Amino acid sequence: MTDVTKEQVLETLKTVRGPDLEHNIVELGMVSDVFISDGKVYFSITVPAERAKELEPLRLAAERVIKELPGVKGALVALTADKKAAPASAPAARPAAAHASHGHEGHAHAPQQQPPRAGKIGVPGIDAIIAVASGKGGVGKSTTAVNLALGLQANGLRVGILDADIYGPSMPRLLKISGRPTQIDGRIINPMENYGLKVMSMGFLVDEETAMIWRGPMVQSAIMQMLREVAWGELDVLVVDMPPGTGDAQLTMAQQVPLAGAVIVSTPQDLALVDARKGLNMFRKVEVPVLGIIENMSYFIAPDTGTRYDIFGHGGARREAERIGVPFLGEVPLTINIRETSDAGTPLVASEPNGIVAGIYRNIASKVWEQLGGQPQRQAPTIVFE
Repeated sequence: MTDVTKEQVLETLKTVRGPDLEHNIVELGMVSDVFISDGKVYFSITVPAERAKELEPLRLAAERVIKELPGVKGALVALTADKKAAPASAPAARPAAAHASHGHEGHAHAPQQQPPRAGKIGVPGIDAIIAVASGKGGVGKSTTAVNLALGLQANGLRVGILDADIYGPSMPRLLKISGRPTQIDGRIINPMENYGLKVMSMGFLVDEETAMIWRGPMVQSAIMQMLREVAWGELDVLVVDMPPGTGDAQLTMAQQVPLAGAVIVSTPQDLALVDARKGLNMFRKVEVPVLGIIENMSYFIAPDTGTRYDIFGHGGARREAERIGVPFLGEVPLTINIRETSDAGTPLVASEPNGIVAGIYRNIASKVWEQLGGQPQRQAPTIVFE
């Protein structure tokens, strides 16, 4: 069986008519970069967001003709809505491929201080997979996930991070990584890397200016392929940055991956805690151990006076942890530095390793690892909806 090429894919897609019925989707510039891995073809079709439902047959037609190509084992085709998209009947500009910017490429791994956990969990070579989740958006979950991963690494562990937020991937920006991943023998994808972390994200495969319009099964398939068809190598911990809420991605991870545990991120106020409880209860229902709760944006220290302000209240997450009997992992303050370093792709644990906030993240990472040390290996649970 011969390997399919990008040229063959694009030539085949010329048989699919665009929404103007006069030109094909390739001529109209609607087809994204084509990515091929192990006989599976990935690409997206850019359409106006308001026509996404109407143009679903277009996506199905493109998927069907590619699946019929000799050498193709499967196809994953998404509709995307470019924020700057022209009407679907007009040619759309192709996004230029970004150049890789790996920053601190030479960051060395610290000597491993913890013995590796016995056995492998879920993915060969990965000892423990943990989810970082929140019940709602806007609580700083992705920033927390990145700095937790770097904290685990600073404590001597081999760490990777998987960005499971298909609709809003943030790892490329938070870790200052751009470009496309390479492949091994045209099959397995090499993860991207910066600050010594191995990273995989849909943001490396889809342009930042596009909005994903994916159905539930496509989300599940994409997450599982990013997890299982990536050359992670030997890792002590893989940190999974979950999308906010309790939807398809969370259920997919809980049902198909034997997670060693979940970390819940919340801010102190009652409204955020209500949503955090939903996430916590979901993990408990699917028998994923909750490793603890982090109170993010716990307090604010004025940079000019040093005065502390409890902008969102204080201590709510700690009280919640005590109430439901799970560990409280720590309080992370709201600081200008966290925001600035996150926007710049230079996370605090990497850019200011000796700073106070980096020390807080490292301490949280130590508590998480201690919790993992007490968790037995688990089989993936079966989810039953009653």
